[in-house]
Amino acid sequence: MNALEAVDTLVIGSGPGGYVAALRSSQLGMKTAVVERQQIGGVCTHVGCIPSKALIGEAERFTLRRQWGAVDQGVSFQEAQAFKQAVVDKQSGGVQFLLKTAGVTVLAGEANLIDAHTAAIHHAEEGERHIVFKHLILATGSRPIEISALPFGGRILSSSEALSLPKIPESLVVVGGGYIGVELGQMFARFGTKVTMLEGGEQILPGFEAELVEPVIRQLKKDGITILTGAKVTGVDQYTSHIDLHYTRLNDHGVVQAEYALITVGRKPNTDGTLGLENIGLSPTPQGLIEIDAQCRTSIPHIYAIGDIVQGPALAHKASYEAKIAAEATAGKPSIIDYKAIPLVVFSHPEITSVGLSETECEQKSIPTVVGKSAFSINGRALALKETEGFVKIVAHATTGLVLGAQIVGADASTLISELSLAIEMGATVEDLAMTIHPHPTLGEIIMEAAEQA
Repeated sequence: MNALEAVDTLVIGSGPGGYVAALRSSQLGMKTAVVERQQIGGVCTHVGCIPSKALIGEAERFTLRRQWGAVDQGVSFQEAQAFKQAVVDKQSGGVQFLLKTAGVTVLAGEANLIDAHTAAIHHAEEGERHIVFKHLILATGSRPIEISALPFGGRILSSSEALSLPKIPESLVVVGGGYIGVELGQMFARFGTKVTMLEGGEQILPGFEAELVEPVIRQLKKDGITILTGAKVTGVDQYTSHIDLHYTRLNDHGVVQAEYALITVGRKPNTDGTLGLENIGLSPTPQGLIEIDAQCRTSIPHIYAIGDIVQGPALAHKASYEAKIAAEATAGKPSIIDYKAIPLVVFSHPEITSVGLSETECEQKSIPTVVGKSAFSINGRALALKETEGFVKIVAHATTGLVLGAQIVGADASTLISELSLAIEMGATVEDLAMTIHPHPTLGEIIMEAAEQA
């Protein structure tokens, strides 16, 4: 692409929002280019969703092998890291192949907006080039939040560094009991790390109902994890071989000594730095988010924003969904966003998922409900898999029977939730679910039985 060559759509960022937006834009006949400053596939592919789930899967297999007495810890973690990298490389290569075959131009470098229709692309080796665009889709993602008392570096890790440790640490303190902290903390514990988890709130996995979290807490404790809620970090001392992390809890002072500290207190939108939003008059909120309308359009009509830099949960599948809406909007289609059913997943053991409204939310909104629950412990497939912990809970409208929400804790919850997401999206009732023939013996029958209970 030559300097000042024009495109119909420029996408900044190639994560699950950016690359999907670029693909959809190209499919709709738009001349499209995507800019990526690091690696194609973004955070999700390289230091987020994909590598973490690969290591979580390997930790599960490691646990089974250890129970059989057939593992060597050091070799196993090295093998896990090699497997993780192979998965990452394959996924990244797949994204590059899709972009290439769709005719999307990939530009390596960092984008800086000069004005509302021009971006400068800076590359350390290739220099600078200018791109003129009719439409712009911002998909710049997010990065781990850094605590002032625990700046990243040395033995203080973000999730990115933690996923690339060359060997399993003997001990680890996890600061933050959200989904990232729980997933990675449990993964390390299953590889043999002594893990302490500090959460400032009253419960780990805040936002989920307590009955969903309780089975996970039981398993975390079985995995040897020490959980301290109501704990506030006050400082850290770094040494050559370890760190001493200081905290207060119940008016008492405590110290956790560990080989590393993993900070997982949330993520920050990438709307600052050299992006140049100030050059085009686009001002993020105090939280760093960009306000959009129902078509992901910002206050500047031809500029769109998606993913972690807009309101809502920072989820890859939400970004991909918004990407399609934004790309179709640039092509003049009447597509609009509808967040009726965004499933949330925690890849813990057992897994937790939630979609739609919870029973608590319905009570707060004075919506009359009926609730159906069915346990994994009475399901034939769960018994055969020795995965009997957990339940499926379906929340439906008391009068119409429409499925309003669902929560699952148990094996393969991340897969099972899709049926319930579809039920909400299509306006199905609990009778529809109960009357749907589910194959036997499968975990899916638990959904049918919960619907029957409702």
